[in-house]
Amino acid sequence: MTETAKLSQRLRMVNDWISDRLIRAFLAALRVLPFDLRRALGARFVSGVIAPVAGFRRRVRDNLALVMPDLPQAEVRRMMRAVPANMGRALVELYSPEDLTARVRDEPFQGPGVPALEEAHRTGRGVLLVTGHIGNYDSLRAALIGRGYRVGGLYKPMRNPFFNEHYVATISRIGQPLFSRSRQGMAAMVRFLREGGMVGVVLDQHTGLGEPVMFMGRPAMTGLAVAEMALRYDALVLPCYGIRRKDGGFTLWFSEPVAHSDAHAMTQALNDDLERQVRAHMDQWLWTHRRWKGVRIDENTEGNQA
Repeated sequence: MTETAKLSQRLRMVNDWISDRLIRAFLAALRVLPFDLRRALGARFVSGVIAPVAGFRRRVRDNLALVMPDLPQAEVRRMMRAVPANMGRALVELYSPEDLTARVRDEPFQGPGVPALEEAHRTGRGVLLVTGHIGNYDSLRAALIGRGYRVGGLYKPMRNPFFNEHYVATISRIGQPLFSRSRQGMAAMVRFLREGGMVGVVLDQHTGLGEPVMFMGRPAMTGLAVAEMALRYDALVLPCYGIRRKDGGFTLWFSEPVAHSDAHAMTQALNDDLERQVRAHMDQWLWTHRRWKGVRIDENTEGNQA
């Protein structure tokens, strides 16, 4: 490694450490406040302070221009603030696991997939609980674990090693096991699934290892591994969501299970189900993702439904 590369690495580590300490200090200050006030302040902070600096507003605007070019500009401007606000609420909830668990403890499970969920729990069949970055997916995990379901979570380690340390410790307080997106973690997840466990998977991130599957009228690189695992291990594939309500609670929704067919068709069905939720709750989805990476805004992609 050259001296320049070593210096760059050291500077990155220093920047990661400073960023981590600022985040920790902010979250620690919020902890002394009531849960709902904490969430409101988190929403304001991320929307008003972090979003302009981090480029979140620009990403929201660009993604909307790509898939919903006819959306009125007033709505685009509202979304540029509302989406980061939802991120702020979710961040505070993530670091308030006991409060989040208490909030969803008595929320009923809803949707046509509930009978299949309960049957799999009764018979010990493995389940892939497939969701997206909408509302707060950890509300589902907290509610299921609180009712005695064996639920594990698959997570992607954060690039910032200092932040990742307390991030993993925090999400572990909702429940375990947790599986990292590594060879060892994936092997442990498969064993858990084959033993009848339920694994929560977030499917709506760009992956260069996936295939183009339509989402919001545009091709989006989507991993087929979830569907492939379901077919290999005869696991139930259940789309599910923790949708935020205005009263501060969550609607815990389970859609119809995705029938086993071929991996691409099953993944398309999962994207379609998430799309319905996104269109119904536009400002709760994480429009800051580069979900359609490589698709230019001025393309005329066939099948654009915007």
